[in-house]
Amino acid sequence: MKNLILIVFLFSLSFNTYSFSNEIDCNEFKKLSVNYMKCKANSVKKKTISKTKNFVGDTKNFQKKEWSKEKN
Repeated sequence: MKNLILIVFLFSLSFNTYSFSNEIDCNEFKKLSVNYMKCKANSVKKKTISKTKNFVGDTKNFQKKEWSKEKN
């Protein structure tokens, strides 16, 4: 009985992984269509912005740590 419950739980979890994904699937469009290009451009733009924000945030945190060490 425990095995059956575990299998049902894992099976239902595998269906829900796509519902939690933030990535946009551009494969629904034809590769040479305008919509596909827009979708790819938006995904690259979002990834670039998120990486830049992470980089800037990490740099600011590093500078704060280093400057606080110099003052002490």
